[in-house]
Amino acid sequence: MTNADEPLLQVDDLRVAYPARAGGHTEVVRGVSFTLGRERLGIVGESGSGKSQTGRALLGLTAPGGRVSARRLEFAGIDLLRCPPRQRRALRGGRIAMVLQDPRYSLDPVMTIGAQIVETLQAHRPVPARQALRSMHEALEAVGIRDPERVARLYPHEVSGGMGQRAMIAMMLIAGPELLIADEPTSALDVTVQLQVLAVLDRLVAERGMGLILVSHDLRLVASFCDRVLVMYAGRVVESMAAADLAQARHPYTRGLLACLPRLGAARHPLPTLERRPEWLHP
Repeated sequence: MTNADEPLLQVDDLRVAYPARAGGHTEVVRGVSFTLGRERLGIVGESGSGKSQTGRALLGLTAPGGRVSARRLEFAGIDLLRCPPRQRRALRGGRIAMVLQDPRYSLDPVMTIGAQIVETLQAHRPVPARQALRSMHEALEAVGIRDPERVARLYPHEVSGGMGQRAMIAMMLIAGPELLIADEPTSALDVTVQLQVLAVLDRLVAERGMGLILVSHDLRLVASFCDRVLVMYAGRVVESMAAADLAQARHPYTRGLLACLPRLGAARHPLPTLERRPEWLHP
């Protein structure tokens, strides 16, 4: 456990590259640097900007063939690039967890929701079956599921998208992680359920003192929910600011993203489009 005043995560010059068809490697994350305390950090950008690849690299889930490097990639004093695979595996799901964006593809369709959550707990904390069952019900209740015993007996296809996403959050939080990476956790949900899921995350972060990285393409959501924001374009961070200052962003790419947000009560012709300049590809 880290001191509350110390950075939980330190990332310096993170790079992720994959083999290219023509030979060599293509970088999809290029020199990303940031620190994270026990706060809510939003990472935004259009599809393909490197948001999810950054989150997966932190957790050690880069796809086979990918190459991850960094001057520094440290969690709670642990060098994530040089620690033994067994230690990295123990961290993943134990002290660092990741909520993926669609429970339909992330949950095992042939296991009940309760069995999957119990399996996650016992993989990191060997506890008696009765205690694991009780902890599973408490985890489901903590994410706002009113009848945890009934939901625990259901299979993923028997629950709504919102309930499935809550079950996924419960699964990732049951081992008590210090850092949660949420990759588009509300993209498949309607607005009402989005707010409920965000309220659950907000309460759990506050109560448990976790660090949260929220990966999203929704600038309004990030501006209202997070403490700080990183804006990514073509694999690199082009702007970093307090979430409350997002409307006053200076980089033309960030301003372009903001300009493309729908606005009620005002006709806009032609519709704004994102500008892309070659100089943005380089620091």
